[in-house]
Amino acid sequence: MKTKNISFDKIKLTGGFWAEKQALIRNAAIMTVYDRFKDTGRIDAFKCDRKEDEPKRPHFFWDSDVAKWIESVAYLTRLEKAPELEALADAIIDNVEKNQSDDGYFNIYYTVVKPGERFTNRNNHELYCAGHLLEAAIAYKEATGKDKLYNCMLKYVDLIERVFMIENSAEFTTPGHEELELALIKLYDCSGEDRYLKLAQFFIDKRGANDKDTPNLEKNGCGYHIGYFQDQAPIREQTTAEGHAVRLCYLYIAVADTAYRIGDEGLKNAARAVFDNIVSKRMYITGGVGSTPNGEAFERDYELDNLVAYNETCATLSLALFAHRMQELFDDAKYADIAERAMYNGFISGMSLDGKSYFYQNPMRIDLHSHKRKMGGRFKIEYPITERVSVFNCSCCPPNITRFIPSVANFLYTLDGNTLRVNQFMESEGEFEGIKISQKTNYPFDGSVEITYGGEEKTLALRLPCWCDGYKLRKNGRRIKPENKNGYLLVSVKGGDKLVYDMEMKPTFNFANPRIASAVSRVAVSVGPLVYCVEGIDNPDFTSDKCGLDNLRIKLDSKLEMGFDTDLMLPTVSACATYVKPMDALYTRKAPEVGKTKVKFIPYHAFANRGASDMQVWMLF
Repeated sequence: MKTKNISFDKIKLTGGFWAEKQALIRNAAIMTVYDRFKDTGRIDAFKCDRKEDEPKRPHFFWDSDVAKWIESVAYLTRLEKAPELEALADAIIDNVEKNQSDDGYFNIYYTVVKPGERFTNRNNHELYCAGHLLEAAIAYKEATGKDKLYNCMLKYVDLIERVFMIENSAEFTTPGHEELELALIKLYDCSGEDRYLKLAQFFIDKRGANDKDTPNLEKNGCGYHIGYFQDQAPIREQTTAEGHAVRLCYLYIAVADTAYRIGDEGLKNAARAVFDNIVSKRMYITGGVGSTPNGEAFERDYELDNLVAYNETCATLSLALFAHRMQELFDDAKYADIAERAMYNGFISGMSLDGKSYFYQNPMRIDLHSHKRKMGGRFKIEYPITERVSVFNCSCCPPNITRFIPSVANFLYTLDGNTLRVNQFMESEGEFEGIKISQKTNYPFDGSVEITYGGEEKTLALRLPCWCDGYKLRKNGRRIKPENKNGYLLVSVKGGDKLVYDMEMKPTFNFANPRIASAVSRVAVSVGPLVYCVEGIDNPDFTSDKCGLDNLRIKLDSKLEMGFDTDLMLPTVSACATYVKPMDALYTRKAPEVGKTKVKFIPYHAFANRGASDMQVWMLF
């Protein structure tokens, strides 16, 4: 029997970390994003009535930004009705229906700016935008029962199928930016029509195996290597993560989804190989991926620079989603471990603590002095911004955050025959498949989870996180030591059983492979799933305008002590460190004096919430 994921709408988050983030989305972020999309012309662009002299010319990815906002509304509505948001979404959808071409085509950029050039430039995101519109249409139909956008997108998919799969009449074969593939599989699941799955397979099978796409890119002046588009080889022959990080992960979400549905071992093995390459050689400790700003791309194994780390929010999310899909293919807790690492660190850092501003890039180190240096000519370094903003020119990340967090409970449970896997830990109540299950917990700040089970006898598989060195588990008050299979503790449960699962959660030092040059002789601190960082604002004697955070050397034999920051309302860690005392001479033959101090760490996801500040994850030891 295939593993079945339990949908978020069967689960209510009743408190804790993710419930608080959901409240931020509903009460702040969703309208912040809408207002900025309105200000920048994205919303009104769907009217497709722009005059030539108007300054807000549509961009070729604007459809996708707004589509993700509609999808966000759908997920919020599925949790709790939101008539005001629904009305705003309906107005946009009305414009889609009004301005859709008779043959089904819809894209605001090509309709308004280049009406005669559709399906000619592979890198202009037409199929990517179509994918996000399709995802939004499915989500909106399921949440509200309204099928206007859904029917519009069925017409568009019919056109795409005819042009690309039947006629082969477009000037390229596969999407330049993957996304449509995974959306088509969602459409297959929603409709039950095989042809949508076959169209997704078509795009997957043609990648790296046709001679039409590379000339198209060359014709349109694209300066990237074919690996940037995951075209270096057919999918079943790919073993490493190459090119643009979001595109890669979106593609392999579809690869895993397809392998799951048709049982294709070649696709399954390719997904596993690429995933393993990412997490063992090309991922930051925060779950961030796409290390270079040059193409928002993966680099070679172990090339994970800290100062110019890119780590796009969307890329970290896409890795979490990729890991989530792999949970359905393989009975192994490592996929939930990686999803957790990404969700609690490199993804959620993309939103401010008040839910009103965002990071596109999520740096591993900020040195304000270096950021202020003026590099001229050929010597330009792209440093990430140091404070979040409400909108970007390329604003894909904010609506990705607003659509993911309402649906985060998707990651909680999978059902495999008689086994219910508990993949993540969230304060929640769930009811599905004749089962009632609740979790009471302050995770990720506390490793204790109380689980109450109702339903027929089953095996409950509790993930033992990779960060956990020890645990205690009680069933109905009695200590048990269950079998550990692939990172899951297997416990037989029946109606009325109560488990108390205490995972040892303590501050810990982490060390990197020495082949990662930027982390040699450095240490990072974590507590449970949370990676911590040091900010200059908490350690003011060591900012870059003084002697810098690199003057601190963490003492590995010191005890890491937990604390609490009442401004951030978050736990902290302190560690003992030594430093070289400042002196007047530029150089000296006299050994400098060494002092001692304490260094304060905060959760990585909360950095840059108190103004621009120096920041580091990896500290010298």
